[in-house]
Amino acid sequence: MSAAKDIGRVHMVGAGRMGQGIALAVAFAGLQATLVDFKVRSHAEHDVFVQKARTAINDQLQSLVALGRLTADQAARVLERIEFVSRENGAQALREAALVFEAVPEVLDVKADALRWMESALAEHAVIASTTSTFLVTQLQAISERPGRIINAHWLNPAHLIPLVEVSRSDATHADTVALTTDLLTRIGKRPIVCAPSAGYIVPRIQALAMNEAARMVEEGVASAEDIDTAIRTGFGLRFAVLGLLEFIDWGGCDILFYASHYLAREIAPRFEPAQAVIDNMEQGRDGLRTRKGFYDYADVDVPDYVRRRVASFGAMLDHLGLAPEFDGAIRKPA
Repeated sequence: MSAAKDIGRVHMVGAGRMGQGIALAVAFAGLQATLVDFKVRSHAEHDVFVQKARTAINDQLQSLVALGRLTADQAARVLERIEFVSRENGAQALREAALVFEAVPEVLDVKADALRWMESALAEHAVIASTTSTFLVTQLQAISERPGRIINAHWLNPAHLIPLVEVSRSDATHADTVALTTDLLTRIGKRPIVCAPSAGYIVPRIQALAMNEAARMVEEGVASAEDIDTAIRTGFGLRFAVLGLLEFIDWGGCDILFYASHYLAREIAPRFEPAQAVIDNMEQGRDGLRTRKGFYDYADVDVPDYVRRRVASFGAMLDHLGLAPEFDGAIRKPA
């Protein structure tokens, strides 16, 4: 199998919004991108589709130009690196592909059709990375002739901007399949993480709980939608951009979450009961930074330095967003 450093062109099968976003990320990083329009169309229909798709990609690039993140010349070079081919010509385009991102619609029959079509065109060693958010990698492997080369790579929109890509493997996925996928993603500036074949991956699963809870608070009249979103933007979201959720448990102490969860479960609903892992940590004295053990092990960590670095990151983000408190601000700007 080719190493990620040897890949000069990345292929996407499915040229809709997600495929376009991945192509833009690939081309922005300096590689060539081929978008295979998997939908069966006439030549005239394909030409119209390509024109619209190129316009949509260019709109994204011009937004980056307007924000000063690209020059007009750089944007033009990125667009030149993106090639469109029809399904009719797609099989030939895939012959030399080392890795293909599948981004066809979230319909299992369509996914199965795309997998069979790709496997008939690709070299035996090639990796197929599905961007699906609906189907587990095990489901796709069950309809594949080479399950070891199938993996899920779940990008978050907008794909060209969000660093995270959730890579999901199963026991049947070959180790070099995982390595090639994560190495390529890292090479183009993404932050891949690897997870088991579990519904919702990581972000969508946590996100669904948080968004539904926010909607419930609106239903219950706890606060307005505007105030809830302000709370997320200026409190909840800020903290977790610096400290991960599990890191934050350790930072404040597992006991805080443990007792708060029991309180909320009594007052609101059983869904707030603490996770078994939280209960186990409490029973084992794994309270986080205070005991130097929690979800992380801090035995060999310079804790004061670690705290300083996290606070510095938090302060820099507050400065960037214009949310940092101003020294003597109440004197300079009285209410």
